[in-house]
Amino acid sequence: MTFSPAPQDLVLTLLGAHHVPRERGTVWSGGMVRLLGEFGFTEGAARVALNRLVARDLLKPAKNGRHVHYALTPRTVTVLAEGDQRIFTLGERPRTETTWTVLWHSIPEGRRLARTRLVSRLRFLGFGSVQDGTWLAPHDREKELAALLAELDIASHAGVMLGRPATAVDFGAFVTRVWDLDELSARYRDFVDHFRDHEVTDDRAALLLRTRLVHTFREFPTLDPELPEDLVPAPECRAEALRLFHDLYPALAPAAQRHFDEVTAP
Repeated sequence: MTFSPAPQDLVLTLLGAHHVPRERGTVWSGGMVRLLGEFGFTEGAARVALNRLVARDLLKPAKNGRHVHYALTPRTVTVLAEGDQRIFTLGERPRTETTWTVLWHSIPEGRRLARTRLVSRLRFLGFGSVQDGTWLAPHDREKELAALLAELDIASHAGVMLGRPATAVDFGAFVTRVWDLDELSARYRDFVDHFRDHEVTDDRAALLLRTRLVHTFREFPTLDPELPEDLVPAPECRAEALRLFHDLYPALAPAAQRHFDEVTAP
């Protein structure tokens, strides 16, 4: 399993996992540059990533004497909270027949950025693409979609419907064309094989491992729709991957937090 995140994504992972309190605290820019360096990024690449996050309204810079610090914007706090909700409740209990949500949209070409952000958030909410502009999720996502469409100002270009599959057709066979369940099982298996046996020698190693662990695991909510198990079986190795993540992530927290706090203090 390779670990090659984009530096902007890695910044958000580091802050989401170790920057507390998210709503009020700030973090020193030089410390973030050093942390990105520990993952192999040059100082130039790190500073470009931080500047781009500012341009995307995901970080807000502030001067403190000679030092530049960053605070999370309200948008970032919301996105990280949504991410925590999906990550830490993924697969927490077997799911049976449920309400499904269908969304379709026809967003004008001039709103391409809104469409890109919509697709990213839909996948994180467990939606799969049925065809261009039509998305399906095995959850009641009415509340989340209402907030998302309002946030992106595209409610007039979208429709939402709640319902359940008809029993007259094999819906289980249909969903295997919406989600690649074999690939999902393979990814869970790779996750377990990669993170099952690791020796942590110091605080720095704990932060590096914990960050790789959560950054890799956070992909699963975009891949795993948590389909009802009376429709299709749960992915192979999912239960083992969940146990591993929920054991290792908190176990590494004290040492990883010490290293984060030490590096990010100017």
